[in-house]
Amino acid sequence: MMSDTKDPGEPIGRISHYYSHLSVAAIHLDAPLTVGQRIRIKGHTTDLVQTVESLEVEHRHVERAVPGEDVALKVQDHVRDHDVIYAEP
Repeated sequence: MMSDTKDPGEPIGRISHYYSHLSVAAIHLDAPLTVGQRIRIKGHTTDLVQTVESLEVEHRHVERAVPGEDVALKVQDHVRDHDVIYAEP
């Protein structure tokens, strides 16, 4: 889903790798992230808004991840390495 061009706010993480065959992004977090939270993924050619449906840390499903953790997140569209993740209001 494409979004408008408003300021996305403070970044909560960055994509370290995108697994296209799984539609999963590996993300390094700078702020907490929870299942059910709305996020925006923004990059040079990326602008995606979605709800976090599931998170995994070291192949375990979790409801919440904390800053400093690397998480796997199912994404609804193609994203790219180094895209930035923001919390949506």
